[in-house]
Amino acid sequence: MEQNLNLIIPLIKIFISVMPILLFIFLIKLIINFIEKQVRKTNFKKRNFMQIITAKQIAEAFNKNSKEINEAFVNIGYAEKCSNGYTVTQLGKSKGGEQNFYMGKANIRWTEEILKDDIFINEIKKEQKEEKEEKEQKEEKQEKQENFRDKFKAEYRTNDGHYVRSRAEVIISNWLFGECIAHAYEKRVPIEEDMYCDFYIPKGKIYIEFWGYEEDEKYLARKEKKKHLYKKYGLNLIEIDNEIINNIDDFLPKELLKFGIKLNLD
Repeated sequence: MEQNLNLIIPLIKIFISVMPILLFIFLIKLIINFIEKQVRKTNFKKRNFMQIITAKQIAEAFNKNSKEINEAFVNIGYAEKCSNGYTVTQLGKSKGGEQNFYMGKANIRWTEEILKDDIFINEIKKEQKEEKEEKEQKEEKQEKQENFRDKFKAEYRTNDGHYVRSRAEVIISNWLFGECIAHAYEKRVPIEEDMYCDFYIPKGKIYIEFWGYEEDEKYLARKEKKKHLYKKYGLNLIEIDNEIINNIDDFLPKELLKFGIKLNLD
């Protein structure tokens, strides 16, 4: 009995000595929990006072559509694309984003503070700048093309009823028509760059270019660029110039045969 007391008494003394520390830790936890609750309440009240806006409403402020706004959020990491819409990321949540679902579609609601977010605004400005540059480049290309077409109008009628821009092109078109070879005139070449061929033969996927106007510097630059693109994409190309055009009956059958088109010359 006395031996047991000798063991218990030291333990009691240790317990009494650490009691203040345990009480202190307990009080600290209570205080932290209280502060966290107050912060959550404050944030909740603050959010309630803020106006909640959607991507559509944000789009109206920047003269965009909602898809463009959502894609901007994706680009800066505030949102992610999913199979049924867009989901907010942790970073997006820190910026006031809140996940929402409506009619089976995922969307994000934002506080009005997002309209002042520097990262988001810079992304929108960057996209607007890129759109402006793309529009200017497109207009410039169109202007160049229109200038070329204004200078060389399609006023020469072929046997199949189409109009082309030179007598040499009439010869080419009439020759193809006479050999019953289906062809298109000034068809857009299916490549990334904006380019149109003179003639296109679907059978064999053959492109024909007539190189005229050899004294025009702009035309020569355009010619070299087109030849480079035909080579770059490995397209079937037949080239005809002012010298060859007078010998087309001998030249074209041989060239077409290279690409698998055999004519009945009997």
